[in-house]
Amino acid sequence: MERGRAGEKVAYLRLRGGELRARQRVTFLRREPGGGVHAYEGRPSGVAVVGSGARVAVAGDIATVRGVPEIRVGDRLGEPGPAGQAHFAPPSLETVVRPRIPGQEPRLHAALVALAEQDPLIGTRTLPGGGTAVLLYGEVQKEVIGETLARDFGVEAEFEPSRPVYFERPSGTGAAREEMRQAGGAFMATVGLRVEPAAPGSGVLYRLEVDLGSLPPAFHRAIEEGVRHTLGAGPRGWPVTDVLVTLTATGYASPVTAAGDFRGQARAVLTEALRRAGTRVYEPCHRFELEVPADAFATVSAALAGLGAALDGTSRRAETWVLEGEIPAASVHEAERRLPGLSHGEGVWWSRPSGDRPIRAR
Repeated sequence: MERGRAGEKVAYLRLRGGELRARQRVTFLRREPGGGVHAYEGRPSGVAVVGSGARVAVAGDIATVRGVPEIRVGDRLGEPGPAGQAHFAPPSLETVVRPRIPGQEPRLHAALVALAEQDPLIGTRTLPGGGTAVLLYGEVQKEVIGETLARDFGVEAEFEPSRPVYFERPSGTGAAREEMRQAGGAFMATVGLRVEPAAPGSGVLYRLEVDLGSLPPAFHRAIEEGVRHTLGAGPRGWPVTDVLVTLTATGYASPVTAAGDFRGQARAVLTEALRRAGTRVYEPCHRFELEVPADAFATVSAALAGLGAALDGTSRRAETWVLEGEIPAASVHEAERRLPGLSHGEGVWWSRPSGDRPIRAR
């Protein structure tokens, strides 16, 4: 993804079948982080094959595509990518970004969104009150993003201290149902939902136990929108993932019921179903390997334990010890910062994102 002279998006597309030409109406698909698929239509204003300049792209070509405002890196034509497919682990940290000069908040937000469209490793989300949070893999990424914002967009940014990205998983199965405006209900729609745990890494799965034709398509979309919105903040305030949500009951009164009734009822019903199922908060972790001088073993081990690390392997190599284990992602930067002092400047640290574990008191 790049930008043209007028700031328009220019996307590079690899075609593996069929053909693509300008003004052709096509559907782009995007696999969302929660497991859903976002579809949108586009009519490219320009298609040009890289190398030849041909205006019709065929199988095997790489072409530039212009005139599709919603397009971003990772979108597909044809079929969405497999659920759960990812080249990188999801970011485990986030930071709130603010402009150094007050009044540049809209400009900063637009710049961050533009960066996220071009780079799959940059994620953003809008906070209540209009702030912007950026998802991170590590502290160095702050410096890279800050320099890019200043150089390419003319916005100087300030970053708050990073914080871990926790999430919730359902502990069991829970179900709830609300009828149309019964017992003082506010929505003219009947919705029943059941939630249950799904396989780790599966994200958000949504399925129907009612006939697809039992509701107009717009009402089905409204229910699913309400479900996915509610899962953005579970009973403990964190996104809910690895969950299967099943629509078990529906009902409406034509022509009184509107899509908003189903959207609102779905949120209320799912909130109750999650409460009944219960959720547990998890924290992302890193797998680490650390080499330290023999005389620093005890000091370093104690410091790691204080940061929530769990050692599961140690070995002696000549005058050094090698420690292996798991550490909360939120503690990685602090461990790296303290290591030189604890190891007389001779420690060697390596870590990578590696799963998660339930939050435990430390």
